[in-house]
Amino acid sequence: MIRKYMAERLSWITFFIFLHLFIILVAYLDSAIPVQPIMYIVFLSLILFCIFLIFRYKKETNFYKRLEAREDNLDLSNMAEPDSPFERIIESSIHNQTELLKQSAERSQMTLEQEKDELLSWIHEVKTPLTAMHLMIDRLDDGMLKSHLTYEWLRIHLLLDQQLHQRRMPFIENDLYMENMNLETIIFDEIKTVQTWCIQKGIGFDIQLDVTEVLSDAKWLAFIIRQLLTNSIKYSEDTDISIKCHIHEEQTILEVADCGRGIDSKDVSRIFDKGFTSTSNHRDSAATGMGLYLAKRAADSLFISIDVQSELGAGTTLTLRFPKRNDFVNITSM
Repeated sequence: MIRKYMAERLSWITFFIFLHLFIILVAYLDSAIPVQPIMYIVFLSLILFCIFLIFRYKKETNFYKRLEAREDNLDLSNMAEPDSPFERIIESSIHNQTELLKQSAERSQMTLEQEKDELLSWIHEVKTPLTAMHLMIDRLDDGMLKSHLTYEWLRIHLLLDQQLHQRRMPFIENDLYMENMNLETIIFDEIKTVQTWCIQKGIGFDIQLDVTEVLSDAKWLAFIIRQLLTNSIKYSEDTDISIKCHIHEEQTILEVADCGRGIDSKDVSRIFDKGFTSTSNHRDSAATGMGLYLAKRAADSLFISIDVQSELGAGTTLTLRFPKRNDFVNITSM
């Protein structure tokens, strides 16, 4: 701050020094003016000026120090009181800009809330004709046509479900209900949802559950497992997907492993990034880059860690590590 203050007052300091040098020069050129008394006066003046500069530094920089130290937010309660007219101008400008930003933020928030409510309402409305469509598809006699239509119906259903959970994601903390649940029931329900897709692609499941009960939120855990399963099914063909659950160091571990196309080593660290699909299969129109991203966000809120191990052309293993029992104090206190 001292350097900034000196830079701000450089013109005044320069003028002061120039003025006293000019007085000394005049005294030196004019023999009628004694040089020694002038030098004495200049020396005293310089000392007084330094004292004045130190005093003004403390007084003038107090407001700016507090302004520089305050957090970048819209709360002006901890803002320093201005002492000078220029500081009052700055304070007034900051207050006006903050009020405008608050009003703009409120309008944007109201618009976003309205759009979110409208989209959620639309998703729920769409589910009605989708249910009717599913019933109509079940009545078809043509097995091939029925299989293709069911697959397309499932894609729409999964995309709508993903969009619904994406809109609820910012408020997930308000939607959590931690309870003991049957993991086997959740897994089989999710497999049943995608069974038509699995039959079409020749995919089976090898399920080994040493642990069948976990403490978590049923709805969001089902969503996470759904994203892991659809990701494995999407990139597998004529193979089995392995689902295993066991205890390791007091932690419940759930693994979903496939023998699909795998993930390039340079992409592994990015698969949970929003919108990231692939660099090796960049033209893959089936990928949205949202499933694993949303699964990771939901898992973080449940204190579940997701790890991935993959080899290009050899398959992918996604691992859910549930927190230990005593870690749920952080969640149940929400």
